Amino acid sequence: MARRKKKEHDFAVTAFRVVQEATGQLPPEPQKPKKQFDAKALGHKGGLKGGKARAAKLTPEQRSNIAKNAAKARWGKNF
Repeated sequence: MARRKKKEHDFAVTAFRVVQEATGQLPPEPQKPKKQFDAKALGHKGGLKGGKARAAKLTPEQRSNIAKNAAKARWGKNF
């Protein structure tokens, strides 16, 4: 198993951070952006609508033909 390379330590940066901590001048840490659950919910609803709308639009013969083609693609010669 290959070993990972160790990160090179920059002593100047480390010393600068130690001085900032000692003097109380730490810069604020960047905050991670919060997830937008509204957008996720909207995307999920869109995915739920598509199949029903398509099924309502197709005739029974068209749906049967699509299902047969899908079965042929999946199982090949066995179907």
